[in-house]
Amino acid sequence: MGSGQVTDWQGKNVTVAGLGVSGVPAAKALAGLGARVTVVNDGDDERARTQAAELEALGVTVRLGDGDTLPEGAELVVTAPGWKPDKPLFQAAGRAGVPVWGDVELAWRLRGPDAAPWLAVTGTNGKTTTVQMLAAILKAAGLRTAAVGNIGVSLLDAVLGEEKYDVLAVELSSYQLHWAPSLRAHSAAVLNLAPDHLDWHGSMEAYAADKGRVYEGNRVACVYNVADKATEDLVRAADVEEGCRAVGFTLGTPGPSQLGVVEGLLVDRAFVADRHKNAQELAEVSDVNPPAPHNIANALAAAALARAFGVPAAAVRDGLRSFTPDAHRIAHVADVDGVAYVDDSKATNTHATEASLASYESIVWIAGGLAKGATFDELVAGAAERLRGAVLIGADRALIRDALARHAPEVPVVDLDRTDTGAMLQAVQEARRLARPGDTVLLAPACASMDMFANYNQRGDAFAEAVRELGAR
Repeated sequence: MGSGQVTDWQGKNVTVAGLGVSGVPAAKALAGLGARVTVVNDGDDERARTQAAELEALGVTVRLGDGDTLPEGAELVVTAPGWKPDKPLFQAAGRAGVPVWGDVELAWRLRGPDAAPWLAVTGTNGKTTTVQMLAAILKAAGLRTAAVGNIGVSLLDAVLGEEKYDVLAVELSSYQLHWAPSLRAHSAAVLNLAPDHLDWHGSMEAYAADKGRVYEGNRVACVYNVADKATEDLVRAADVEEGCRAVGFTLGTPGPSQLGVVEGLLVDRAFVADRHKNAQELAEVSDVNPPAPHNIANALAAAALARAFGVPAAAVRDGLRSFTPDAHRIAHVADVDGVAYVDDSKATNTHATEASLASYESIVWIAGGLAKGATFDELVAGAAERLRGAVLIGADRALIRDALARHAPEVPVVDLDRTDTGAMLQAVQEARRLARPGDTVLLAPACASMDMFANYNQRGDAFAEAVRELGAR
């Protein structure tokens, strides 16, 4: 199973690693193509047994409670993206000369000859919003498209389904890119790079290299962030097709081959005739919802990819106007007594939280949770002058408290030593006590949520519920 398309799956022994959201569709698709599929899974809980029963009815063999042993005769392993590269299963595959693909690689290989090209987006933060903006712009241009990958439609469903697309807007994580060696996008963007998932990748260099894979073999444009030199370095290192261009996006005035902002307008100096002299107006900053700086950057990256695909300027404006951000992404919940309450529970790392804190002038910050190995000194030092106060929750809150003591000692801090379901209500009440009219109470935790909540959605919902309770009193 080399780098070419596999056209005959009949009787091939394929191991699918992990049930999960990608494993089950992969196992079904491969079984449908005639492969002999064995699924291996670490867990053996009730959910896994239910999924196993569903797959066994389709002739798939499922082995629960042992995700480390390579099944006899395996010719290919298709893995869930989250499985770490140092897992014994992959080491065994390496020794046996068995290739390992992710679900993205599988989808790429299963595309038909007239398959829709992919416009790909990766980066530490902003991927989902950018891909959804991109899909909105493509739809405004009259193209058949979908937001796929880490969000929305599964890539396998998009590739194998009845629906015919003109182009796909694809969100890709560093995990997915690690396991997708032959992916070649039409055009791609790396939005930003900041330390994240280093426990999985092993180092910042390995993390960046996996993100950079998105540029390999690009045909038209490699889109990078002018303010984040590491993204431009990845473009320089990429092996692209002849004629592919580096296109930057910036919140400042764009140079040639860049998109940027001039006097409240999003403008394009990359996809215009004589880009050294001309610029094309695409939209107004006020067309971006919400017009926070990092979200304007997301809009510029989406516009660059759409323009690389030949979309007219009017569609960029219409797409951005029609776009509504997902819940828990700098979402305004309510104003209570002249104080705005904003839910950015999706800010699960320091980089996302830095962007969130930069969006407001005077903030009572609710933060904390699982730090995932992060440090907070740089984040706190950069935001210190904006902080009215801080309310800390969650398992690793002491790390943020210590950073506040070092870099913002005058900022009052409430340290909540509880992890029960009432903790968020108390956090919001404490934030209200610290806030003054004109302030923003901002939930931007800079941490994962799983110490107290099922996910960041539930954490954001708890915040919104607590704010509604304040307003009702």
